[in-house]
Amino acid sequence: MSTKKDHPGVYIPPPLIYVGFFLVALFLQSKFYIDPIVFALSSTKIIGVILLATAVVFFLFRSLRQFLISKNTVITILPANSLQTTGIFSFTRNPMYLGLCLVYLGVSLLIGNWWNIILFPELVILVQEYIIKREEKYLQRRFGQEYLDYQKQVRRWF
Repeated sequence: MSTKKDHPGVYIPPPLIYVGFFLVALFLQSKFYIDPIVFALSSTKIIGVILLATAVVFFLFRSLRQFLISKNTVITILPANSLQTTGIFSFTRNPMYLGLCLVYLGVSLLIGNWWNIILFPELVILVQEYIIKREEKYLQRRFGQEYLDYQKQVRRWF
């Protein structure tokens, strides 16, 4: 019998994936410049601030707080202690990733880089395929029918 603990198998910390995409977008802007004139509009800046505030207050703070209270881990190579289904997790199965998406978009609007926006769909696809789907398979193994029922009731994103 293996002594290896079961976990989702996500070896790259998810926030690093978002940061990596952000840095690639900055590099692309330096090599393949796209005029950021639309990002100079005050309405664009306001939307960026709203996205950031929404991410921090409604998604990241609440989900991290809930993980701390339940003594669960956000480290994706460690096994889950419990299934989160209440609070913010009753509206979306992935509030942390949704929050990170909003942070990414908010900061992108504030700094004014089209490449961040262009790369965003690829980022979402990578997060869904590399992280979320692995986590879903793991949570199904770990929590069985309880997780399947939760999946039927709550959307993956929002």
